[in-house]
Order: sequence, then structure tokens, then C-alpha cells
Amino acid sequence: MRADIHVCSDWRAAHDRPVYTLADACPECGADAVNSAPAPFNPEDPHGKYRRSLKRRRRD
Repeated sequence: MRADIHVCSDWRAAHDRPVYTLADACPECGADAVNSAPAPFNPEDPHGKYRRSLKRRRRD
């Protein structure tokens, strides 16, 4: 998944909090900016079967 919003890759060492940007580099320290969105799906999810069955039960 690719998002337009990026976060500074070095924010834990260089900043007090995450620095978000639309550019490819951090505007405050110049470090590379990385994709801030987590992956939406993991095909090897060991608990996916249980999560899907619970979702089906709640829907009914």
C-alpha cells in the first residue's frame, strides 16, 4: 500500500514526536521520509481465521 503521507524515518532520534510530510525528505532534519501507512493485509496472518469467524458471528 502506498500513501501520500510520509513520516520522518529518524524521528525517534531527531524529534520529540513524529514529523509527517508529503515530501520525500523530512522538512526539519532532512532525513528520508518513509510510508506511514501499515500494510492492510498479511496473507500469513496466523489469527486471520479466528478474526474472520468472529466477524461473521457478529454480523449474524
